[in-house]
Amino acid sequence: MTSLQSAAPPPSASSAERDPLAALLVSERLTAVVDIGANPTEDPPYMPLLKKRLCRLFGFEPQREALAELNARKSELETYLPYVVGNGEQARLRVCAAPGMTSLLEPDPLMLKHFQGFNEWGRIIADTRVATHRLDDIGEIDAMDYLKIDVQGSELAIFQNGPRRLADAVVIQTEVSFLPLYKNQPVFGEIDLELRSHGFIPHALIGINKRMIWPMRGVNPYEAFNQLLEADAVYVRDFTRADAMSAEQLRHLALVAHHCYGSYDLAAICIQHLLNRNAIVPEAGSRYFELAAAHRAAKA
Repeated sequence: MTSLQSAAPPPSASSAERDPLAALLVSERLTAVVDIGANPTEDPPYMPLLKKRLCRLFGFEPQREALAELNARKSELETYLPYVVGNGEQARLRVCAAPGMTSLLEPDPLMLKHFQGFNEWGRIIADTRVATHRLDDIGEIDAMDYLKIDVQGSELAIFQNGPRRLADAVVIQTEVSFLPLYKNQPVFGEIDLELRSHGFIPHALIGINKRMIWPMRGVNPYEAFNQLLEADAVYVRDFTRADAMSAEQLRHLALVAHHCYGSYDLAAICIQHLLNRNAIVPEAGSRYFELAAAHRAAKA
């Protein structure tokens, strides 16, 4: 853990009282979330933590209108900055007709033409020079437990330029591409190998995005058969090697697993490791099984 993390505020008593799991874990501080590409179009997976006031958020969004919307509705637990996160060098930001395709990489028309709608969505409407910031060099971030990243092709560059931050993190949710929609875009296999080298293992694939291959066309462009394009991949620090994690890392992993993904088994093994270290009260295990059972029943 970095020494900077000790400056982060602890969870308030009222937050712990409102959340039974937080009361069991008794973390030293709020979970630190970093969201690179914090587009405000939908609720992020960490929203349950924000609503319960169990996390602090550092969000990065270079698109002016999106940043303004985020700042207009933020709480005091949220900080949003206009930085473009990358390899620390000058780059070109390609603003596309569909904001969700804006990228530091150039859309690949050869690939895009095979899928309905993408040629128009990937049309570049502005091309500007920008300075990028290495994740390890961003001083405003004083801790990072949970990284969410959606940057249309720059994921690998960010990971390669953030080893110090990644060493403390316990959860990463990143968009991965199975086909390169941009020129020279790293694909799923490259992202997977990089994150494994930092001590993470795959945990879940969510939001799997498929598309219909041209010349077949759907009634709407989102219809598909089987062709994979993208997904959000959730990686977690390797829980089979828990000795390499601090007690505080185990606490934050349990909180994120439970609240953000409903991964009650992952939270439970974190609690077991904390029990083995006498880092939480002895009854925490049985209490958590009751809590998880209640949550599962509520969702049934």
